[in-house]
This record gives sequence, C-alpha cells and structure tokens, in this order.
Amino acid sequence: MTIKKTLKIVLVEPAGPINVGSIARLCENFNVHELRIVSPKCDYLAQEARKMAVRGVTILEKAKVYEDLNSALSDCSRIIASCGRKEHGEIPLQSNKDALSWALKSERDETIALVFGREDRGLSNEELLKANKVISLNTNKNYPSLNLSHAVAIVLHQFNQLNELDLLKQHTETSYPANLIKLEDCINDAGSLLLDIGFLMKHTYKAKMTKIKQLLLRAEIKDDEVALIRGIISQARWKIKND
Repeated sequence: MTIKKTLKIVLVEPAGPINVGSIARLCENFNVHELRIVSPKCDYLAQEARKMAVRGVTILEKAKVYEDLNSALSDCSRIIASCGRKEHGEIPLQSNKDALSWALKSERDETIALVFGREDRGLSNEELLKANKVISLNTNKNYPSLNLSHAVAIVLHQFNQLNELDLLKQHTETSYPANLIKLEDCINDAGSLLLDIGFLMKHTYKAKMTKIKQLLLRAEIKDDEVALIRGIISQARWKIKND
C-alpha cells in the first residue's frame, strides 16, 4: 500500500502580494499540494502576485482562504510552524532536520502543514502552540529577519532534501499526535473545570493552561488519550453536580 504525504503551505495574514505570488511559484517548484491563506491583508490575486507566481499561477488561483488558523489546520495531522524569534522563552524550538524528519516518518497517510507568520511580526505564541513542532532558521543574530518567501523557500528545500534521502527507511517508533481541534477543545474543557473547582484563578488561567498545553504537545498526546481526558472531565462534572 502506498503511503500518501500531502503537504500544505499555510500563510497567516500575509500583507504582500509579491510574497504570496512568489510562494505560489515555490509550491509549484517543490510539488506542494495546496496553498492556504489565513485572513490575507492584501489582494493575493493582484496582477503583481500573478506575475511573480509564473507557472504557479494555478496554485495561486486555487489557494484556499480561511478566517482563522484553526480552520486552516483542522484536517492536518502533523503541523510545523516557523518562528523568527530565537529567544522567546515559552516555545521550545526543534532543529529543522528533526522536525521535518518527524513529519515524514509515518506509516500512514498524513496531511502535513508548514505554517508561516506575518511579514512584520511572525506568529504569536498562541498560534505557535497550535503546532506539534516549532522551527527557526539560523541567520545572523544581528539581523535575523528573513523575507517571508525566502523563509518558505529554505524550509521547502530542506523538506525536499530529507524526502529524497528517504529517511522513512529508518525504522523508528512512529507517533500520531492528536487532532488540533480536538486537543484545544479538551484543553478548554479542562480549563473550565479547573476554574470551577478553584484549582485555577482567572488572573493565572492563561499562563497555567499554556503550560498544560505545552506538556501535552511535548508528550505528543494521541486522539484516544484526548478522548480519555474528556471522559474524565465529563465524569468529574457529573459527580460534582450529583453530590
């Protein structure tokens, strides 16, 4: 049976049509299956974007637009986000090789998302926490910011190299992380319960729940484990109500 790896590029609030057109061209260069755009801040179908896309104009025209990042990632089983900040404390970074290899090492069909942020400020910590892995590009520390399309080109080149090296032949244990939407619903449900029983306070809620989410992401929690936690929460609520 042939294992299918479907690759999506996800751009969050891109502001430059030239960048979007260039990325559509890169999608054609590297056989990316789909371009997704979250809340674009430009006319991504403008003539200047079409000119930059060259043979990728069909990918540009067929790009899917979403109102929020969750919607764009709802069907993606492996999510890798790019971050331009090397030191941000809350989000642990993976090496590009490890993260991209992890995306390829699977014995089932996968929809892989590579997520890139805004030209001026990248992705927020909240958005980065939606990814299974976060990577960064090694640049001059005095001027680390890369053009958006250049960053996409580098990551796609690295991804393509790893694919061609056939790292899938390395027999390592494969993990299958939980669906993002199911995981976030579970975390929100758990947070609500922890507030109700007084374990969390409103002023510390966000920081504590971020730590819990990081813990679950590092553990690569699976769908059945998320369902188990939801079941525990549901039973706890029933017991509280009926005692």
